[in-house]
Amino acid sequence: MPTPYKILVVDDEADLEPLMLQRMRRQMRSGQYTFVFARNGVEALEILNRDESVDMVISDINMPQMDGLTLLNEISKLNTDIRAIIISAYGDMDNIRSAMNRGAFDFVTKPLDFLDLRTTIDRTLAHLEEWREAMATRDRLVSLQNELKVATGIQRSILPTVFPSGPGYQTHAGMEPARNVGGDFYDFIALHGDRIGLAVADVSDKGVPAALFMMSSRTLLKGSAIGTMGPGATLSEVNQLLCEENEAMMFVTLLYGTYSPSSGKFVYANGGHNPPLVVHPDGSSTILPPTGGMALGVEESIEYAENSITLGQGDTLVLYSDGVTEAMNASGEEYGLDRLREVITAASSQGADEVTKAIFDSVREFAGEAPQSDDITCLTVCRT
Repeated sequence: MPTPYKILVVDDEADLEPLMLQRMRRQMRSGQYTFVFARNGVEALEILNRDESVDMVISDINMPQMDGLTLLNEISKLNTDIRAIIISAYGDMDNIRSAMNRGAFDFVTKPLDFLDLRTTIDRTLAHLEEWREAMATRDRLVSLQNELKVATGIQRSILPTVFPSGPGYQTHAGMEPARNVGGDFYDFIALHGDRIGLAVADVSDKGVPAALFMMSSRTLLKGSAIGTMGPGATLSEVNQLLCEENEAMMFVTLLYGTYSPSSGKFVYANGGHNPPLVVHPDGSSTILPPTGGMALGVEESIEYAENSITLGQGDTLVLYSDGVTEAMNASGEEYGLDRLREVITAASSQGADEVTKAIFDSVREFAGEAPQSDDITCLTVCRT
């Protein structure tokens, strides 16, 4: 059974205690509330200091040693979770106003009408419950926000912040989640020889579930990439592993390829992701053709085909998520592939980091005040 509310009654009239117990016996028997009594404000404070389970104070205003108004001041310093009802003489509006200004929730007048008193008590306790639920919700929200901050930190910590570069090539990447944590990721994987694994992915959901699936997908990708011969076989193995334990029925689109800095060759397999874009020094561009693969985590035993392209000197390769091209402004207009081409073309001579920065700046400027609806991710490779 629920714990009864504890009510402290403060009044210097000796006959109030037995009268209160007699008139409230039904509520006490049913476990609605229990009573404790004090003869003045000093005794009341002593009780409140040693008993933190008091939910409500019903206090007279005129009492020896410490009156009800002074007691209200002390209660507000002691515990903001206690509700107070003041007993006042009929028509004593000055004291009633003073009591309400000092934190009293309600008042009753003498001589006491116990039906009115019970109604006032129940109304006050209902407000107290609403207040406690609001505070509990706030605490849960603060706790969740703290957990989200931790999750955001964990997610960002697994994304590379040092980008491969060397004679003849530069790389860079970035990701901005639409919420505290996101479902997109990018990665650079050191492979045998001079090859580098490049990946951009987008999980089907947002928030914490997507972030967890994202981290699992990234771990499986890294392990499979190191142990397999090519991008197609890597995606097939990751897909199989994701399908085996996917009770949430989530999926991830994933573009994974291997890049050889010495030759400029990029071999890739596409699991339902946006096709990469190559911008050439003369301003022309190439959208890499799809390889026919579907998103990972949907169907087992899928074989993923491969395709390849050789980057020429001055070419810029950009892998991106749909959070870039499908970003919307306040008018509902999409950012689109043409804008992406223009930004890459304008910044390609400045290096991979400037291309990445220019893309993010351009998407933000285009979206303006419109809320970000999807994670924004891109990975850039420049063959210098």
